[in-house]
Amino acid sequence: MVSKAVIVLIIGLLGMVYQATQPPAPKSNDYDSVVDDEENGFMVSTRIQLSDGRFLAYRESGVTKDKAKHSIIVVHGFGSSKDMNFPAPQELIDELGVYILHYDRAGYGQSDPNPKRSLKSEALDIEELADQLQIGSKFRVIGVSMGSYATWSCLNYIPNRLAGVAMIAPTINYEWPSLPQSLVRDDYRRKLIKIAMWLARYSPTLLHWWVSQKWLPSNSVIEKNPAFFNKRDIEILERIPGFPMLTKEKLRHEVVYNTLRGDWMTAFGNWEFDPMKLSNPFPQNNRSSVHIWQGYEDKVVPSQIQRFISEKLPWIQYHEVVDGGHLIVHYSGLGEAILKALLLGEEDISYKPRSSSISVS
Repeated sequence: MVSKAVIVLIIGLLGMVYQATQPPAPKSNDYDSVVDDEENGFMVSTRIQLSDGRFLAYRESGVTKDKAKHSIIVVHGFGSSKDMNFPAPQELIDELGVYILHYDRAGYGQSDPNPKRSLKSEALDIEELADQLQIGSKFRVIGVSMGSYATWSCLNYIPNRLAGVAMIAPTINYEWPSLPQSLVRDDYRRKLIKIAMWLARYSPTLLHWWVSQKWLPSNSVIEKNPAFFNKRDIEILERIPGFPMLTKEKLRHEVVYNTLRGDWMTAFGNWEFDPMKLSNPFPQNNRSSVHIWQGYEDKVVPSQIQRFISEKLPWIQYHEVVDGGHLIVHYSGLGEAILKALLLGEEDISYKPRSSSISVS
């Protein structure tokens, strides 16, 4: 029997990954394609119908498509939705001519579930969304936290459609073949993920029952736990939403639980490709078009593993927030730095990592 303490840690880990994607409310000057459904009394998002019959919901922000010089698709993370707001100054967005497309991944928000969810389906959903909305033959993708597994998938399955990629505090799959055991063997997060994967695969009903029990800690307790968040993260948590999709009330709904379970299993299950075996999708570029942004004090995804990946893939430019945790996407100034690096190739030296390499045996 798995102990109560381990289950608490698993729920906390799920909560941390989710929280990294939660933004302040969208600004009023963002335009989105949400219309009022007077008959049902709730807001219904504009959706496209995919080739397999599923509907995908989306919203748009930034400049309009006809004025856009750059198109960016933002991929939300675990438990989040298209309502996350990419925190970049509106003046910069207007100056650079950036059109931003947010969408609900399968099963989230107002998008239909995908019972056949896979790494490849995530990339193909992005490609079909881009095609139906006619945003151009090339576009950029920004993946946040667990949404980054869809971003890695784009690099593998649709590299010809990409103009650039940024991953913010991207999730690590400890089963990637190229990760040396000496680097991950004693990582407690790996052990927690293995337990969660076993429960999700072989005892999904039991796990569903567990995560909705009253004895589990409240969201407010998890949010203040320094085992999960560093000082800056905890300060951020005081002014942004908590864990609405991970509340016991939400998790009791089977459709919510199944979406989260399926997303988790795809992210941390067996991948059809090894990211560290990928080739540079932009060999003709003199500057890097792929970026990883990481907090040095991240307690969800260890920075030393991100450094190792970046060293193995020198075509990825690695940026590090010295006092940053897992919620760096909310830090003041980071959105501006991400856009300037991704679109203009400008590097903010304050995010240049300390010079050190990862030694593995």
